[in-house]
Amino acid sequence: MPATTAFQFDNTYARELQGFHAPWKPASVPTPQLLYFNRDLADELGLDGALLDSPEGAAVLGGNVLPEGAEPIAQVYAGHQFGNFSRQLGDGRALLLGEVVDRLGRRRDIAFKGSGATPFSRGGDGKAAVGPMLREVLIGEGMHALGIPTTRALAVTATGEQVRRERLLPGAVLTRVAASHLRVGTFEFFSSRQELERVRQLADYAIARHDPDLVGTPERFLALLRRVAGRQSALIAQWMNVGFIHGVMNTDNMTISGETIDYGPCAFMEAYDPQAVFSSIDKNGRYAYGNQPLIARWNLARLAEALLPLMVEDDSDEAVEAAVAQATEVIDAVPGLYQAALLQGQRVKLGLTTEDDALDAGLADRWLTLLHTQGVDFTLGWRRLAEAAEGDDAPLLDLVKDPEALQAWLGAWRERCAREDGGVPSASVARAARLRRTNPWVIPRNHLVEEALAAATEGDLAPFKRLLDAVRRPFDAESTAQARFAEPAPSEVTACYQTFCGT
Repeated sequence: MPATTAFQFDNTYARELQGFHAPWKPASVPTPQLLYFNRDLADELGLDGALLDSPEGAAVLGGNVLPEGAEPIAQVYAGHQFGNFSRQLGDGRALLLGEVVDRLGRRRDIAFKGSGATPFSRGGDGKAAVGPMLREVLIGEGMHALGIPTTRALAVTATGEQVRRERLLPGAVLTRVAASHLRVGTFEFFSSRQELERVRQLADYAIARHDPDLVGTPERFLALLRRVAGRQSALIAQWMNVGFIHGVMNTDNMTISGETIDYGPCAFMEAYDPQAVFSSIDKNGRYAYGNQPLIARWNLARLAEALLPLMVEDDSDEAVEAAVAQATEVIDAVPGLYQAALLQGQRVKLGLTTEDDALDAGLADRWLTLLHTQGVDFTLGWRRLAEAAEGDDAPLLDLVKDPEALQAWLGAWRERCAREDGGVPSASVARAARLRRTNPWVIPRNHLVEEALAAATEGDLAPFKRLLDAVRRPFDAESTAQARFAEPAPSEVTACYQTFCGT
């Protein structure tokens, strides 16, 4: 069977949302060659991986040959970028090929990134380079392994052509899989044009796709806002608990599904610092690590503004005021939703199984203050709690400047653990095991990501493959062979580290 038959598309977005996109075709490339193919994800999607992981598959995944049933479209959306509203953005270098229903019955988008200019390219070339597309693989697979909702890469295909950035770079096309590519910015596009019926059509589509239990219910648009707020609050809490910095939290990069999308100028924090910023384009720190919960709420307020007219029952002042009050209540609840999700995650990361909100919140806050004032690596600080649970403080003491400050906190933590354990001798062993299952040893360290991408750009994929294997197993037992992937970068490297968006 030819590779063109590998997908069983059922394209609801193209079919049901006419006027929300522009039909378009990917650009042909000279010599498509697969650099990466995710067989496990292909199987999850119900695809024939053998058909796609082949020279014929490379022609499909490079954009030269359209698979059967594909209806490639460039989606239109707007967005607040660093707080400034851009009335029309859209897929400037991406195409939605279509949708498949995976083995668990979930609808998933199959999309290209880097497949050439579209009507929404705004003067850009629509292409992508090998390095940024392989970054999507490394960070996406790392996030997936950490249990964080994320888009994932099915494939990266070298194009055999050069793209011009700060210098000529080898080109590539990413094949990205997502629960959907619906964004806050998608709603903003039609809302800003006061196209209320299209906002309604889009909202009903989003509900049918992501919250089908709400279909046809009287207050479904308010309920949609509440669901998205809940998903995003939980997502940002997960980011914060692994030290992830998205870097470009524009409204066109906030999904309705609650998945992380767009791994451009992203990074993982090393020494804990709430003000950490690595994105070269975030000059004022708007999207700093510690600002991410605030920005999530700000973005959700933009979604609320777009949905608000749908919540108004009639044209009376009373109805408008009631809708505003309801939407405001949802947005005002976001900090509480986030804090609850954050604390629940922190409780697990502290090895606790029972809840004492006041005590646990204070314990977690003092721990983060300790990490900050002592300049402790965020990932290793949490990981070394496992040894401390077993009575060995030495690995954790090696990370701090002031042992007395750490010992004071450890005393409070052990007292909290003892209250939970009730004198059971084996509890500390179980806690240590839980901590190692929760706190990763390996994350996609920034310097190692850059090293792997630089080598891949020069044609050597071996460092990329080794790092990918490591980040897919973040909780594995520590070993000498893998130790390099757990080591922080030298402080002088982290101090001047910057990430870029790849366009």
